[in-house]
Amino acid sequence: MAAPTSAGPSGDAPLTAQQLLALHPYPDAWASEKRIERLWVFDVKGTPEALWPHIADTSRMNRALGTAEMRFEERDGKRWGTARNGGVRHEWIEVPWNWVANQWLTCLRIYERGFMRVMFAIHRLEPIPTGTRVYLYFGAVPRGAFGAVALRLGFPSLERAYRRVVPALAEQLDRLRPDVLMLPPPRLPEPAEQRLRHQREILVGEGLPVACIDALVGWLRTGDDQDLHRIQIRERARVWGLPEQDLLRTALHATRAGLLTLSWDTVCPHCRGVRDENATLAELAAQSRCDACQVTFSTDTQESVEVTFRVHRSVRDVPDQVYCSAEPAKKDHIRVQRTVAPGAQVAIHPGLAPGRYIMWRDRDGGWYLDVGDGGAQAVAWAAHPQGTTITASPDATIELVNDTADAGTFRIEQARWSDHALRAGHLLSFQEFRDLFSEDYIGADVRLGVGEQTLLFTDVVGSTAFYATRGDPAAFVEIKKHFDEVFAIVGNNRGAVVKTIGDAVMASFVNPIDAVRASRQIHDAFHPKRTDTPIRLRISLNTGPCIAVRLNANADFFGGTVNVAAKLQALAEGYQIAMSEATYQSAGVAGYLAEQGATLERLSYTSKALPEPVAVRQWTVYREGA
Repeated sequence: MAAPTSAGPSGDAPLTAQQLLALHPYPDAWASEKRIERLWVFDVKGTPEALWPHIADTSRMNRALGTAEMRFEERDGKRWGTARNGGVRHEWIEVPWNWVANQWLTCLRIYERGFMRVMFAIHRLEPIPTGTRVYLYFGAVPRGAFGAVALRLGFPSLERAYRRVVPALAEQLDRLRPDVLMLPPPRLPEPAEQRLRHQREILVGEGLPVACIDALVGWLRTGDDQDLHRIQIRERARVWGLPEQDLLRTALHATRAGLLTLSWDTVCPHCRGVRDENATLAELAAQSRCDACQVTFSTDTQESVEVTFRVHRSVRDVPDQVYCSAEPAKKDHIRVQRTVAPGAQVAIHPGLAPGRYIMWRDRDGGWYLDVGDGGAQAVAWAAHPQGTTITASPDATIELVNDTADAGTFRIEQARWSDHALRAGHLLSFQEFRDLFSEDYIGADVRLGVGEQTLLFTDVVGSTAFYATRGDPAAFVEIKKHFDEVFAIVGNNRGAVVKTIGDAVMASFVNPIDAVRASRQIHDAFHPKRTDTPIRLRISLNTGPCIAVRLNANADFFGGTVNVAAKLQALAEGYQIAMSEATYQSAGVAGYLAEQGATLERLSYTSKALPEPVAVRQWTVYREGA
């Protein structure tokens, strides 16, 4: 076994392999088997929290180390991996990993073919005064004498690779992605370069922001393959410091230009991994299957679908290469995953950041752990009903108690989903998408969850008399002109027109404040002193969860939120906005109305079809004749 480094500046000697294995025991079934072990210890700069995302991303780490590409598939509820090392095919069962984020991870592989019968790995991070002490342990049970020789010959090259990568990684933590983990950008063939240059000029000519075009085109040319396989536009906007809406517009136009492709990805609600990638909205199915979690789930929840982009193959062929299952990195929302033997209990100190978490033992649990000041110093697992809330302090001890006859896997998950994801609701409430991809439609049996939306309905006041006095042809001309103005205002306020219903408009917004601003601007556009059109409007708003469905070949919104938004028209007259209390109470709305000097009247909408009245705020933007 390779000797550990000397004691660090803390004065504490590094753990020996035996001490490390006392903390993370070798699996019982193979603990008595003769094995070949290596332990490497590094004292490096940076905190464990800063190092963890890179150390835990073992796929990218293994690529930097020069290990072979791996392939994984789910078979009979187990994850099987294959790779070719030393000219020999290896095949193994990937046992679910254990980890506590920012502290340690363990990985167990049970081999059916190859040099080994078993490989057990430990990565552990400990804070020291000058940074972090990193432990890397590998213990393999060889398959015969040939396997033992191969392992002994292979470990020295792996150690050299780690001694090259880990210190360099620690020196580059101030970068978004340490250079040592990146591959040099490929040299694109000249046809691909010509396509990039040509399409860039077209995008510039369409009036799209040059900064967004250049950031996107430059990244397609030089970005890392593992970053380009699933491009998350909201994440890129934050990294590049660009307006999210502008970059999304640019990406959609780049898709139409053939630089990108669009993908509607179904996401498992448990492991949050991508299960199906669909090139069009029409290909999205009503249900998807996660073999790893053994669950079938529908696409009617907000988080079930993410929209990502890919590089078009005419520009660059980006393979989906994997160098490790990298469970902790791919399941970053799971801060703790720990298998506990039957009848046993384990104490952990995960050091959870303040916030809400969900506790699970296999499929049981689903209760909340709210971490913050004043919470309990110790929390033990118990079979609380789903939705129960237990408080804990950030430094609390968590007792994982397995009182069953089978091994159980405990998970502590962040309750909040990634805010980098572009959800279906974002895109279907984005006018540029509806304009550019008007031919894309939702499957007839799909009920696509789009999360919370704010629905805006306009209605022409006195339309019956208007048609009677003008006649249908002349009235249609006026209605069409008014549509053009309303559509523009909706689009300028980050909304999308869902449909028109006679002379009415239905629009949707992701952010309620945008809908309120648009409503004010619509009334401003058709103010009382305007003489070139007789059009005057009333507006209603409501905020709440919706689903998207296929209606008349278009993506329409459906549900109680939409129904109430339409019904609130009854509480508005010309130049008025009737908004539900849900809209009024949304972030930023009350402040905006106060800035506008709005005087609001409290009303209530009642209906036999509703379980209780809907509280309404009525805003009279202009008074007739004012």
